[in-house]
Amino acid sequence: ERKIREIALASHLEDLLGKHKILEIYLNEIFLGQNSYGVTAAAQTYFNKSLEQLTSYEAATLAAFAQNPSRLHPVRNRQRLTTRRNYVLQEMFENGYLPEDQLTISLKHSVETVQSGASPSYLASLPDRTYVTDGIRRELSRDLGPEVFQTAGLTIEPSTDERLQSAAENALRRTLERFDRNKRIWRPTGLEIDQVLLEDEPRWREALARAPIARDIHLTTQWRPAVVLSLSRDNARIGIEGVAEDQDGHWLPFSRTRWRWRQNDDGTRGRRARRMSDLLKVGEVVQVRAVLDARGRFVRWSLRQIPELQGAFMAMDPMTGRILALQGGFSYQHSPFNRASQAMRQPGSTFKPFVYAAALNDGVSPYSRVLDARVAIETEDGMWRPENADHIEMGSMPIRIGIEQSRNLMTVRLAQSVGLEPIGQLSEDLGLYDEMAPLWSNVLGAQETTLERLIAAYAAFANGGHLVQPTLVSRALDRNGAPLSGIGSDQSRIDTRDPELSPLVAYQISRMLRGVVLHGTARNHVFLDVPTAGKTGTTNDSKDAWFIGFTSNLVAGCYIGYDTPRTIEHNATGASVCGPVFQSFMREAVQIYGGSQFALLD
Repeated sequence: ERKIREIALASHLEDLLGKHKILEIYLNEIFLGQNSYGVTAAAQTYFNKSLEQLTSYEAATLAAFAQNPSRLHPVRNRQRLTTRRNYVLQEMFENGYLPEDQLTISLKHSVETVQSGASPSYLASLPDRTYVTDGIRRELSRDLGPEVFQTAGLTIEPSTDERLQSAAENALRRTLERFDRNKRIWRPTGLEIDQVLLEDEPRWREALARAPIARDIHLTTQWRPAVVLSLSRDNARIGIEGVAEDQDGHWLPFSRTRWRWRQNDDGTRGRRARRMSDLLKVGEVVQVRAVLDARGRFVRWSLRQIPELQGAFMAMDPMTGRILALQGGFSYQHSPFNRASQAMRQPGSTFKPFVYAAALNDGVSPYSRVLDARVAIETEDGMWRPENADHIEMGSMPIRIGIEQSRNLMTVRLAQSVGLEPIGQLSEDLGLYDEMAPLWSNVLGAQETTLERLIAAYAAFANGGHLVQPTLVSRALDRNGAPLSGIGSDQSRIDTRDPELSPLVAYQISRMLRGVVLHGTARNHVFLDVPTAGKTGTTNDSKDAWFIGFTSNLVAGCYIGYDTPRTIEHNATGASVCGPVFQSFMREAVQIYGGSQFALLD
């Protein structure tokens, strides 16, 4: 009975599509080994060619895989694959698709593929993986399932703007490197090349090419892996990947090296360096970049290192959820951990606007006055006595001053009048937390969240109070070119139902956060040509630094801190650490996207 149904269905499909269309669909869907679905993907995988570029014996090889790809590996089962391919070639000849002279030539060719080393993989020509591409993989694997994402033959258009992405990378990297270089402590990479190999250039180049060191850093100029070939008191002679040796060699002068201490193996600072050999060892793998003069001419090579201090930056369209720029750390190749979406950190004072928003929802006015004075709250762990960062109490003030100056005591007193439940409910409605714990310290940003969630929640202040879902995908097409429903920023990523925050409250908070930039904690660090609002954040002992800000059409934010939390530096603040990152990025962004006065969106 089943076979009769299949016969009827096959007949109907043939009448509807025709044999050639059925064959086309089949060839574009079948599994041909090496994670390749369809003949186009297989041509790339095995020969790094398009279908049109294949020879007859290469096309026959693809046809050979169709019978049993798991038993016809091009290296492990090469002879079996050759036999099957030759059978296909013979059938092509006997059915009039291959002239006899071409059959003879094709049968003489051995099976040579990417896997056997006959040609480079097409993957080598693709851009390096980044925080953006890895974020797309995570997002679509979550939304579609890993199997569909891997096998559906998707064409994906990212949401990022290349100009803003470059600006984000540069802004974050410059700040992280500045903090690191100011410490002047050289930390060895831990990578070395056997000194025996240093006597032969081809051998040390081959060893250097295998060194697992980041190659994705461009900061003014490209960072390059290098190996220390020899040392003198004043210089290190280096061999540089991708740079030819010249008669005089390449040198790192000690007099121009910023580093003055070499870190010991136990992490402590060693003795002060007085010669290059106090910093470097022969055979050590390092990173260098070219220093250029104002006219772009080469001056010298400079020794660089990846900072220990890490961070993240993200920018988003608050109306669509389209992520325009994302940098999850200093270097993806050094650490693929995405600190924008994966690092759970205390938001500190960047949480305060949600306390104020809950108060405004409750009928409080921006000009209502709250006492900036000591407060004590009894908790299960004893009496909690928060303090202002400057340990000063300023008495009764309008709440807009409280948020501009980031007064802890005013925020706690305001939270007492509103209650923890409305504050927690609002933060959950805006996606900042799945569940906010009912602890008083959380009104000062003690409960951990991510930079991505913070930025999405701040987007509600710019878009009239709506919840928005961030996405790294502008659109995704299936293998037939049809857009996937519900995927990407060209679909609705904003909740168009009743807003989680009233448009009036969203507007009021935007105006109050505008005061943070004009008169408050960010006034000396953020100064753009368009109206800008934002909030600084610094956690206890300056372990986490934040700035989240927005214009009328962009919301962006920065987080900086050590992966294992410790003090960034004495008196570091969100304004001084993250403010310059935001300012540098937004200075370029507003040239492209502009900005206008904040409006009451309804």
